[in-house]
Order: sequence, then C-alpha cells, then structure tokens
Amino acid sequence: MTDGHVGHRLLGVPCLLLRTTGRRTGKGRTSALVYARDGDDYLVVGSVGGADRPPGWLHNVRARPQVRVQVKRDRFSAVASVIERGDDGYDQLWRRVNENSGGRYERYQTRTLRPIPIVRLARLQG
Repeated sequence: MTDGHVGHRLLGVPCLLLRTTGRRTGKGRTSALVYARDGDDYLVVGSVGGADRPPGWLHNVRARPQVRVQVKRDRFSAVASVIERGDDGYDQLWRRVNENSGGRYERYQTRTLRPIPIVRLARLQG
C-alpha cells in the first residue's frame, strides 16, 4: 500500500525486505530484517533473537545467494555472502551492526552458543 515507505524504521532501527527462494520448495520468501550499511552494501544478521537455530532465510541464501532486496521504494537484485565469525573483517562488521541496533546483537549472542553470522547484500549492477 505504501510501496515500502511506511515500515522502513521498525522500533527505531532501519529495516529492509529480503526476498529469497526456498532451498527446498523453490517458493519465494520475504523477511523483514534490520540492516546496517557498509559502503554501498547492506548488512543483515542471522540472529533470530539469539535462538539456537539459524533463520530459514539464512539457509536459503546459502543455497541460492541471488536475492531481491527492497529498501523503502528502492528494489534491486543482490548477491548475498555469509560472513562467519573468524572471517576477515567479521569483527569490524559485527561492531557496525551491533552499534546500529543499539547493542541488540551482543545480547542475542549471549543467548546461544551458535556463532551468529552476518550477511552482506551486494547490489548487482544492471
């Protein structure tokens, strides 16, 4: 109805819509996720509030990294790359996403032994 304009800021943090393809079903799935920026890229976090199981969308981007993203009214294709704890740049990106969310992700990480990954969404040109 608002073409993405309303709902961009949820609980004071910016949100985007991530559209993935189900790895088993092949059906489209949409998830509203908090994001941070890293240059032109968007960063989202596979936290599920600190649950021991990763989110379904994370399984989908691992299997099919080509995704669609919507930020406000801007819609674009992107490639998702999963950044795990221990990967180059993870600590710096973790600080960025955690600060952007008011410390939320540090609290989530204390709830689970599962290392929480970050997903970089890089816009495809063209």
